[in-house]
Amino acid sequence: QVQLEESGGGLVQAGGSLRLSCAASGRGFSINSMGWYRQASGKQRELVATIIPGGATNYADSVKGRFTISVDNAKKTVYLQMNSLKPEDTAVYYCCVDSSRNYLQYRAWGQGTQVTVSS
Repeated sequence: QVQLEESGGGLVQAGGSLRLSCAASGRGFSINSMGWYRQASGKQRELVATIIPGGATNYADSVKGRFTISVDNAKKTVYLQMNSLKPEDTAVYYCCVDSSRNYLQYRAWGQGTQVTVSS
């Protein structure tokens, strides 16, 4: 089973920046994709950004041009650089990793980290 450890997050003023990190650990698995989701209070969890080992990325329209997802494949760590933050970006952000081992597919979630953007 893949374990995820998130870091980053916190309180920032509108227009500011934050960086989230998520490190995956475990043995014998191959990572298929890594990404970030978020869940605002009273809303459903939504995709923020994903990246695959080859580098292809996918972003929610609401964060395009402001957020950048990147990965260090050697460290099995995914990052989310968030710039020009808006109050509507306030949410709990969850790291998500899809992996495979012995031809089985797995999805792991991080514990979540709070991002609060004040106006």
